[in-house]
Amino acid sequence: MTKALDRNINRDKIITVCSNTSWYIYNFREGLIRALQNEGYRVVLIAPKDDYSKKLEVLGCEHYDIEINNKGVNPLEDLMLMYNFYKLYQEIQPDILLIYTIKPNIYGGIASKLLNIPTLNAISGLGTVFLNDGVSSKIAKWLYKTSFKNNMVLFENGDDYQEFYNQGLVEKDQSMLIPGSGINTEAFQPKEGVVIDQSSLVFLLIARLIKDKGIVEYVEAIKSIRSKYPEVKFKLLGSYYFDNPSSISKIEVESWVDEGIIEYLGYTDAVVEEIQKADCIVLPSYREGLSRVLLEAASMSKPIITTDVTGCRDVVDDGENGYLVPVKESHPLSIAIERMIALSDKEREEMGKKGREKVIHEFDEKIVVEHYLDIISGL
Repeated sequence: MTKALDRNINRDKIITVCSNTSWYIYNFREGLIRALQNEGYRVVLIAPKDDYSKKLEVLGCEHYDIEINNKGVNPLEDLMLMYNFYKLYQEIQPDILLIYTIKPNIYGGIASKLLNIPTLNAISGLGTVFLNDGVSSKIAKWLYKTSFKNNMVLFENGDDYQEFYNQGLVEKDQSMLIPGSGINTEAFQPKEGVVIDQSSLVFLLIARLIKDKGIVEYVEAIKSIRSKYPEVKFKLLGSYYFDNPSSISKIEVESWVDEGIIEYLGYTDAVVEEIQKADCIVLPSYREGLSRVLLEAASMSKPIITTDVTGCRDVVDDGENGYLVPVKESHPLSIAIERMIALSDKEREEMGKKGREKVIHEFDEKIVVEHYLDIISGL
C-alpha cells in the first residue's frame, strides 16, 4: 500500500463516521481518525453532541449533531432519524461512510442506500434484538439485512459474524473479521514509578452497572471467600445505567458497600490510573463484542479473570495471562479468585507480561488501522 500516493489521491475525499455517541467515537476510534487524516482524508463525524464533541473537533474533525434515542422503539421517531441521516449525507456529500452502533447502522445505513454511498457497517456486539424472537426482533433483523445489503460488514469476533450469517443477515463475501477497535499499546502500558500499595491485593471490575456484566456473580463470589481473605480489596468501577432492564440499583450497590463486600469507586475517566492500582482485573460478563476493558488491562500487564464467552475469551489464554470461568456461575469465579490470590507476586507479574505480549501481537491499534485502510482503499 503506497501511502504517499494515497494522500494525494484522498486529499479531497470525505469519510463520514457515524455513531450513537461522540463519547464512543473519541474513546474507541481516535487512532483510526488520526490515521485517516494522515492518509489525506477529510473526516466528518455524525453523532449526538456530548462532552466529547469538542475533543473530536480539536482533532480536526467537523462534527454534525444528530438526535438519537438509543432506547426508543417509536417507528415514527426512527423514520425521522433515517430522514435526518439522509439530509446530513446530502449536505456533507461523503465519499465513504463508516457506521458504528445499532441505530446508526440500521437507519443511517438505509439512508446511505438511497444515496448510493459506499458504506462500511461495523458490528461491535449484539444488541437485545438477538435475545428474543418477537415481532419487533423480526422487524429489526429485516432492517439490518436491508441496511447491510451489498455493503462490507466488519465484525469484531467470529461468533457475532456466525449469528448474523446463520440468520441470513449477511453473506460470507461481504463480511470481514477485525481484531476489535484496537489498543494503543503505548498509551496503555505499565506505568513506571507508580507507587502501588503492596499491603493487600486489589481485584477490580470495570463495567456499566448492569447484571449482564456479571456484577452479581462477582459480589456472590466475594461473599463466599470474604472471611478467608479480609485483607484483600475488591473494587467496582462504573456508572449506573438505569434505562437498561438489567440495571443494578443504587440501593443494591450501597448495601454491598455497607456490608464491606466491595469498594465502589463511582465513575471516572481516569480508568488507566485505577487499572494501574489493581493486581487483577475481573469481568464475568455474559457476552461482549470484544472487551475494551480486558484489552486495556492486558496491555497494562494485568492478569485477568473473565468468562469463557464471546468477546472475553478472545483476550485470555486460560492459565497463561489469566483464568476463564463459566458464565453466570459465582462458585467457579470464587475459585479462580482464590487461585489468583495464591499466586506469588512474581507469578502474577509473569501472567501480566504474557497478556501484554498477546495484545501487542494480536490487538494493537496499528494492526486494526491497517485493516481499515486496506478495506477503505478497496472501496
